[in-house]
Amino acid sequence: MNNTTKKLIPLSKDSIQLVKGLIIGKVLTILVIGGFWLLVKQYLQPESSIRASRAADTPSETADSSFETVSNVPIGSFAYGGSTAWAPIRQVVNSLIQANRPELQLQYSHPQGNTPISEAAIEMLLDGEIDFAQLSRPLTKSEYALAKQKGFTLKQRQVATDGVAVAVNPALSVSGLTVEQLQQIYLGEITNWNQLGGPDLAITPFSENPEDVKSTLFDGKVIDVEKIGSNVEYVYSPTEALRKVSENQGAVYFGSARAIVPQCSVKTLKLGTSSDNLVAPYIGELVEANQCPQKRDRLNTRAIRNGSYPLRSKLFVVTKENNGREQQIGDAYTELLLTNEGQKAIGAAGFVPVR
Repeated sequence: MNNTTKKLIPLSKDSIQLVKGLIIGKVLTILVIGGFWLLVKQYLQPESSIRASRAADTPSETADSSFETVSNVPIGSFAYGGSTAWAPIRQVVNSLIQANRPELQLQYSHPQGNTPISEAAIEMLLDGEIDFAQLSRPLTKSEYALAKQKGFTLKQRQVATDGVAVAVNPALSVSGLTVEQLQQIYLGEITNWNQLGGPDLAITPFSENPEDVKSTLFDGKVIDVEKIGSNVEYVYSPTEALRKVSENQGAVYFGSARAIVPQCSVKTLKLGTSSDNLVAPYIGELVEANQCPQKRDRLNTRAIRNGSYPLRSKLFVVTKENNGREQQIGDAYTELLLTNEGQKAIGAAGFVPVR
């Protein structure tokens, strides 16, 4: 059997360059087509698949949580107290919690001989009169220190955000203020509405407590109580404040936007960081007094949520860190409010959820 030897004919330089060009062209074509189909596949990927992919990288707190999914909810009756700003949550959200977790009984405790404000709630918590507190401002250094003296620490966790609205008499011919002007009113530096383009009329500021002035209007900055204007009058409740504003043409009051904006007896002012950038805490134009209550102003939740409305307050649950039943219920109540179901209910109550 004869073996036939084949001779390889050397390629010329031009032929080699041609072969290289063909190979490179093929590779580039494969890469381009492959990349194109990867893009197409990603673009055409069903939205449900995209959501599922994103969910895998999302923290567990965004899972579909409900009141039933919270573990370690204690059994029994527990007392709590807090700011009047929390009233809608107590009415709406707590009722839902109790309907879904009947083993937990929540009892609101009103401060004896005191206004139901954040400061009173902390005093009750420190004295062991309630198991957890609801605040519309952050804890102060002195409150942390008092807890430490009593042998435990305090923990605060934010569960919602509320706008802070400014109410004046409907007859007052002023439509808005800057935050700085509002601060100056409560420091007693601006005492007449004519200093703000309004009528020659003395300003009568109302508040529930000096601590509210400090924490709400000055965002926790340290100011002495003595610096608050001597003309500021303190009232027992928001209801009393709004009644006084409706009766006094020169009056002004700040409080929960959720409570103030829909009121018929007062006018809500626009607020801004500058006079040329005033934002309303209500939607659209103010409803005329003679149209209310058939029509009411609605809360501008979007402006409060995105921060374009400049004055807001944070709602905190404050818990005793004492490894006891107070800590257990405080933690459980906070977790209930931070579930998806709890946050939706907080939104339905007129507040901005934290997530």
